[in-house]
Amino acid sequence: MDKKIRVNDMNALKQDTDQGAAETVITVQTSRFGQITVDRQRIISMTSPFLGFPESSRFFLKPHSPKSPFMWFQSLENPDLAFVVIPATLLNIDYQPKISRQVSEELKLTSDKEKELLLILTIPKDKPQEMTANLLGPVVLNTRERLATQVVLDQSKYTPCWPLFQEK
Repeated sequence: MDKKIRVNDMNALKQDTDQGAAETVITVQTSRFGQITVDRQRIISMTSPFLGFPESSRFFLKPHSPKSPFMWFQSLENPDLAFVVIPATLLNIDYQPKISRQVSEELKLTSDKEKELLLILTIPKDKPQEMTANLLGPVVLNTRERLATQVVLDQSKYTPCWPLFQEK
């Protein structure tokens, strides 16, 4: 039987990390989803924290709903921190930014097959039709190693507010 550990703060999270590989799941309390059990193999470690969120280095992806392309990138350390994201491949645009060798090495990327780009979405309250994707600062994820970092691309080529729903 798997032992479940409830993580309420960073001290508990550190203790959880130090207990070794015997436990296969942890239970976290989130502000949006309540208490959630997460398989350790699904945890994504940030090699560099998001700007403004230095305390959050471990995340997991939670589908918004079974048929939705949207996911939540939920922090394990901060129950209030969750970004709505979408895989860049689901957008109908030519978006293949060059990822630097330094970032590839940091994430231990050995092939493009293990690389996924997640775009952080901004959804204005009561105006989902005005939703935008941040093409300037994607999250680069190594799906094999479960490592990620947010990169900042060339501002002359990419926008942080690309509208998902184009007017026709």
